[in-house]
Amino acid sequence: MTNQTTIDPDELKRFSFNVWSYKQGELVSLMVHIGDRLGLYKALDGAGPVTPAELAERTGLQERWLLEWLRGQVAARLLDFHPQAAPDQDTPNEEDRFELTPVGAAVLADEEGSLAFAAGAFSGATPPETVDKLIDAFKTGVGLSYEDLGPNAAHRTERMLGPWVRQALVPEILPALDGVTAKLESGARVADVGCGGGLALAAMAQAFPNTEFHGYDPSAHATARCEDKARELGLDNLKTFTASGEALPDAPTYDFIITFDCIHDMTRPAEVIAAIHRALKPDGTWLIKDIRSQPSFKDNLRNPMLAMFYGFSVSACMSSALSEEGGAGLGTLGFNPEVAETMVRAAGFTRFHQHDFDDPSNLYYEVRP
Repeated sequence: MTNQTTIDPDELKRFSFNVWSYKQGELVSLMVHIGDRLGLYKALDGAGPVTPAELAERTGLQERWLLEWLRGQVAARLLDFHPQAAPDQDTPNEEDRFELTPVGAAVLADEEGSLAFAAGAFSGATPPETVDKLIDAFKTGVGLSYEDLGPNAAHRTERMLGPWVRQALVPEILPALDGVTAKLESGARVADVGCGGGLALAAMAQAFPNTEFHGYDPSAHATARCEDKARELGLDNLKTFTASGEALPDAPTYDFIITFDCIHDMTRPAEVIAAIHRALKPDGTWLIKDIRSQPSFKDNLRNPMLAMFYGFSVSACMSSALSEEGGAGLGTLGFNPEVAETMVRAAGFTRFHQHDFDDPSNLYYEVRP
């Protein structure tokens, strides 16, 4: 038992505050999810300082509920507060105004035009039944696959990656790769291994109608979203396979293969990398996008978001990578540049080039046979 009399009371206060700040973060996350889901940030975008009544009129929602939510957003430093001073008296609360700044809008409202958009990551709490399974995983050592995590995981991943895919993949990333854009324009065959909901596939399929695109993902939830997207957009050059990367053709088939934020999730990444080597044409290109990390935990401690990444790892990435007996278990930060180059060269690839596209969360590797 801890001897309370030996504890520095100031240190105790600091530590307690640190712990309770994470509980505050949990509840602010819920409020961001509510604001995103109800379209409140979009309603505030460009509106200037508004009263709760004005926001209620804009959204059709209840003013009293909006007032409480708005005050919480100010407390979280996500909205600016404009108290309406009145001569010689306190301002009535209903006259106070709240504003989403342009910077706030870029992060919380502008899903189509801002690479900084983040509200899509706040998709609600992990379901209690999933938490129970994670608790069991600590005892058994076997985690949950993305199929086990259900449709919410696929939806959250899609909204987290959406801004980057829509705004950077086709205009910025692909042209930086040697000869890839020219191949896609003239007509090629492309595979997205770990395609998720098909955001990258759909963006490329729209931009390069002469090229055939194949998406591989072991999650039926993910491939169903991908197929829905293809139908909605009328893309007849996109096909999905509910299968892992090991199911790639044994013969050289693809001119271009991509793996975005998924090698570290795989139970057998070495086998998938070997399959990619077999399936890629001799003059083909493999583009890897994976989490920006360092080989040393000590070096990674410089990352101010590191606790979040380890939370992602336990709840999703490492869990997926250990969802089969003998899984590699790399986890969110496990596919650092040293590991990546070692593994791809072990599979027979001879060229490995690292790109840095000023993406704060990811690194990019251009790999060739």
